[in-house]
Amino acid sequence: MKSLQALSLLLAAAHSEAAFSWNNVRLGGGGGFVSGIVFHPKTQGVAYARTDIGGLYKLNSDDSWRAVTDDITQDGTWHNWGIDALALDPQNAQVVYAALGMYTNFFENDNGAIAKSTDQGNTWSFSNLPFKVGGNMPGRGTGERLAVDPANSNIIYFGARSGHGLWKSSDGGVTFSNVASFTNTGTFRQNPSDSSGYQSDLMGLLFVTFDSTSPTVNGATSRIFVGVADNVTASIYVSTDAGSTWSPLAGQPRTFFPHKCKLQPIQKSLYLTYSNGMGPYDGSDGAVWRYDLTGGSWTNITPDIGQKLYFGFGGLGIDMLKPGYLVVASLNSWWPNAQLFRSNNSGVSWTPIWEWHWYPNTTDHFSISSPNAPWIKNSYWDNGEDKDLGWMIEALEIDPFDSNHWLYGTGMTVMGGHDLTSWDSSHHVSITTLADGIEETSIQSLVSAPGGSELLAAVGDISGFTFSSPSSLATAPAYNWMNPKFATSTDVDYAGQNVAKAVRSGNGKGTQQIGISNDGGITWSTHSGASTTAYGGSVAYSASGDTILWSTANEGVLRSQNINTFTSVSSLPSNALIASDKQNSNYFYAGSSSNFYISSDNGQSFFSGGSLSGASRINYIAAHPTTAGQVYVSTNAGIYMSTNFGRSFTALTTALTNVSQIALGVGPGSTWYLYAFGAGYNGNKLYGSADNGNSWTDLQGARGFGQITQCKLTGSGNVAGQVYVGTNGRGIFVAQGSIIASTITNDTPTSTPPSTSPTSTATTTTTMTSTSSSTTSISTPTETPSPYIIFPIQDVSQSQVTTFQTELEQTIGAFNVAIYESADGSWVFWTAKLNSTQVSAVVANPAVGP
Repeated sequence: MKSLQALSLLLAAAHSEAAFSWNNVRLGGGGGFVSGIVFHPKTQGVAYARTDIGGLYKLNSDDSWRAVTDDITQDGTWHNWGIDALALDPQNAQVVYAALGMYTNFFENDNGAIAKSTDQGNTWSFSNLPFKVGGNMPGRGTGERLAVDPANSNIIYFGARSGHGLWKSSDGGVTFSNVASFTNTGTFRQNPSDSSGYQSDLMGLLFVTFDSTSPTVNGATSRIFVGVADNVTASIYVSTDAGSTWSPLAGQPRTFFPHKCKLQPIQKSLYLTYSNGMGPYDGSDGAVWRYDLTGGSWTNITPDIGQKLYFGFGGLGIDMLKPGYLVVASLNSWWPNAQLFRSNNSGVSWTPIWEWHWYPNTTDHFSISSPNAPWIKNSYWDNGEDKDLGWMIEALEIDPFDSNHWLYGTGMTVMGGHDLTSWDSSHHVSITTLADGIEETSIQSLVSAPGGSELLAAVGDISGFTFSSPSSLATAPAYNWMNPKFATSTDVDYAGQNVAKAVRSGNGKGTQQIGISNDGGITWSTHSGASTTAYGGSVAYSASGDTILWSTANEGVLRSQNINTFTSVSSLPSNALIASDKQNSNYFYAGSSSNFYISSDNGQSFFSGGSLSGASRINYIAAHPTTAGQVYVSTNAGIYMSTNFGRSFTALTTALTNVSQIALGVGPGSTWYLYAFGAGYNGNKLYGSADNGNSWTDLQGARGFGQITQCKLTGSGNVAGQVYVGTNGRGIFVAQGSIIASTITNDTPTSTPPSTSPTSTATTTTTMTSTSSSTTSISTPTETPSPYIIFPIQDVSQSQVTTFQTELEQTIGAFNVAIYESADGSWVFWTAKLNSTQVSAVVANPAVGP
């Protein structure tokens, strides 16, 4: 019907659509693997860092970083946070390319893409590839696999994984095609027997390096080098005719795999680092070589450590201002520390950053600090962990405009400094963490305790953090969770009536994996009743803080009261979802499949609760923080609510389906907001409701949170309208704003539509204000946005209403609708009731026009 477009768009506008303004909760130290760093060779101050699961960042002038790929990482494009390669256009500092994709095995279904920005990451375009890209696969620190011809900005090469070979663009990254003449696609698999495909996939090509000193052929650089994961046939290939033909580079080393290959153009030399593994975790042997471009000769310049090497080499930094000056790094030297070497004579001799003094003591030629992330120093370096120089060092760069400025990436952060040449004069260098703005953590759980700690965050790989007050969110914590320090804390909860009490679970094996706190997560101790075999899963703390329920990863559901030994809860299935009532200690809740369970005896036993009619899968359980017996359940069919401790449920909303995490947070006065990740009117997003699910607002907008089923969620228990999102790779986001529920301004019209003034029509007005002071409102009839103009119309027939309603239900969803169209089809009056909200308007039909 002609008015379908107008009505569909207006119904969408009837929802609140003003997203909050989001910022990161600050950890200040990165928190994950920084796999690559690239400086622009001709424009000072332009540099980017790529990460394996947290996207791409641009360097700021104050040594901090800014994320530039958040807006391209929505639920359906979550893999865009995996950056497998990075390239800058040497002739245009505005242009940056990134190879996007997280996994090449079954962990994801979508193919990868080459993304291009012409404004330093503010906006992006994409060239889709016919295969997957592996930003979080083994070997992700080698490279760069992506390179722009320094003589021709239209030419870009990409070295693919999985046997897909070498690809080339001749139109500035708009399209890519396979280079058929390059036939060695890489033969090495890290673990051929790995049935998951994660370690058994072909590593493929490792880097592309242009020789900018070579002549051009038809406007393209003639000599190009490509690294291949093949230590048997050949690992370095060269073309001298701008990529038309390829051959193994003569005289090359064949024992190890090349990780980095960088040109010093003044010297006309290539420098290469090698390891006997592909990284980023392995490497027990390796080498460093120099290749002379003029004479075609190879020289082994591997640093001599006075004993057999026990590490391979990864990171390689070349000084472009001072030929012959360079730094190389151990890929992984797990004890006593990472090792870095400096040469000022092209690798003829080296000086180490530390050396043995009197075993097991070392003489360190560096000082180290972490003011931007004090928890790294306090919780790791000063707590008996010796790897203060890092591990997984693949990214290492010297600023091409400043010989003192250097950066290198580790498995946790970015390090470096501004006095590198002091290494040459005094054999001492100052190193600090320089990852402020890079928030690359995988969040496992979030809670905010009303009247207690503002935020407790369980984090993958780095234990977790406590933010005691709202004012602490912008300050990097002094410590992470210690004593016990779990590598990964899998969950955290608090006691609703005794909010100073908190509990968390860890994923380690062989030690007790429950930590408890009596001061809101400031300090912790090990739960003495936990075994050394159970681990992982989720935890729930009773309201009074006397009982812990633990749904473990390997031993079913366990219970401990008064710090006694955990015992099995036989009435619950293994891996059940669990939650505690926050105001009544007798009650715990659980879910498995579509079954809801209740305990009224402090978690000792469970019985079946109310039915969730229409749902086949429970995804999350959230108890109201201050109201006993009020519990919310997210399911594939929507959200359900009980006000009688789970004995019966009401379908709260079906406007959101496939709802994953849900949470409640304080609103204005005594009200509470409801937050949910699910499929709603704007797609798979974060939505908020100020009227207990009666209407919903898209709080996410263009902000990317990655895959929503992996996101964690909590509303603030202390700050009205404040909400937190934990991501799988971009840390914790926080926003604060107001949500105004939808309202009805007048009744549904009778069979005769209004024919006098447009101000008599019914409207829905929804307004939301975020912390950025932006306000978006749905217009009243006197303010309807173009091209929808309000006019009186004639009385018309309803003969097409049934057909129109069917079309609308297929497009938007089932609701009650009445439609009156003018005789000539130019105008339509409609009224619809969706989720108990009445919306009406008189509009021009854009299919016909006035």
